[in-house]
Amino acid sequence: MWDASQPKATAPMIVEDWDRLTFRVNREAYRSEGIFAREREAIWSRHWLYLGHETEIANPNDFVVRTLAGRPLIFCRDSTGEVRAFLNSCPHRGTVLCRETQGSSKLFQCFYHAWTFRNTGDVAAIPDEQAYQAGEDFRAAMRLRAVPQLASHEGFVFVSFNPDVRPLLDHLGEAADYLTMIEEQHVGGMQTLPGVQLYSVRGNWKLAVENAMDGYHFSPTHNTFVGYLRESGYAVTDDDQYAYNLGNGHSLLVLTGHGGRISMIWEPRFGADERVRTQAHRAEMAERLGERRAHYVADESHILYVFPNLLLFDIEGLSIRQLEPVAAEQTDVRAWQLVPRDEEPAARALRMKTVVSFVGPGGLATPDDIEAYEAVQRGIDATAGDARSGLDYSDMSRGMLDEVKGVQGRSIDEGAMRGFWRRWVDAVGIPDGLHSSGERPASFLEGREMR
Repeated sequence: MWDASQPKATAPMIVEDWDRLTFRVNREAYRSEGIFAREREAIWSRHWLYLGHETEIANPNDFVVRTLAGRPLIFCRDSTGEVRAFLNSCPHRGTVLCRETQGSSKLFQCFYHAWTFRNTGDVAAIPDEQAYQAGEDFRAAMRLRAVPQLASHEGFVFVSFNPDVRPLLDHLGEAADYLTMIEEQHVGGMQTLPGVQLYSVRGNWKLAVENAMDGYHFSPTHNTFVGYLRESGYAVTDDDQYAYNLGNGHSLLVLTGHGGRISMIWEPRFGADERVRTQAHRAEMAERLGERRAHYVADESHILYVFPNLLLFDIEGLSIRQLEPVAAEQTDVRAWQLVPRDEEPAARALRMKTVVSFVGPGGLATPDDIEAYEAVQRGIDATAGDARSGLDYSDMSRGMLDEVKGVQGRSIDEGAMRGFWRRWVDAVGIPDGLHSSGERPASFLEGREMR
């Protein structure tokens, strides 16, 4: 087994063979605590990570706390309205400073020694301050520790623990426009609803990425939901649905045959009133955005993955998921619902009913998906340590023939996963982690022109 202290893995993490059209991933990538430690160092401590949405802290002095890459953080809007993120650790002795999950406060006070800080990070009070040579230099040195980098795009806030990380828009690349498309869905913009769905999965975080980018599993795994749609009058299909590698490890599934979207794509179970609202909203979008742009914003369902920890399920409603790896075989997931700021109560009620019926943690999809990738995590132990050549690998070859032909990959193929794994092995920096033979296609029709 390879670990972070060793110069290289004992076997390649990825083996791609363009003569045999096979792509395989070493299952140690899901099991090894050494690889997990290497990911913490090389990915989670050095890349941009999704922290939260600006509307979670809509007003000055609002705050929420959460753990990101194993680090407890305070995500807040200070008294001047600026969005900030601090390490949730008192600079005095390291005590967790804010012990509430969310709230509104101009001050954070440590319960241990009562040091108090403003939500700008400045020291507000030090008990018995005369015991220190506490001039302005001392107070400046004891400010709250801000994360090294914070930036946002269309309300999505990202942080990095690497002070030299490249600009956020360079990291997002083509994925940035899909975040813009979300904000463009409604003239008043979007907001998160109060409340966070938090659940833990006994599986590696990369299995969650694979599951999201795997249209192949939809019909067999979610057959209860597929049957429900068909009984309600919706014709489920995998035709004309595609996968795109957006660069930098980001990927996209474009889905048109797996169900409707509230206010965007009507289907019979939404009812006659929603059909009228959808038609009116679609006409407004065409006027506001132009027909071409409105088509891409409104007429397709999207599942967007932003490397390494953000998933956006823009399918029935719009669900944000944030991945928080806890251990090699455990992942915490946080989920929020993103909704139009200005929405009729009847449409909002239908949206919430529809969202929780499928992508919510108790819906017709998410429990299936959790069981699937927990079952993978359990099953890959069967081949651990097996010395037979190539046996301890998972196959992700589906669609490589089309890739060679220059045909756009389908959502039910595995091209998006291959793009993720190539980026992963490069980011983690495992020596000799990728073994490639044969001639890889020069390009894979990455991205689309949507303006």
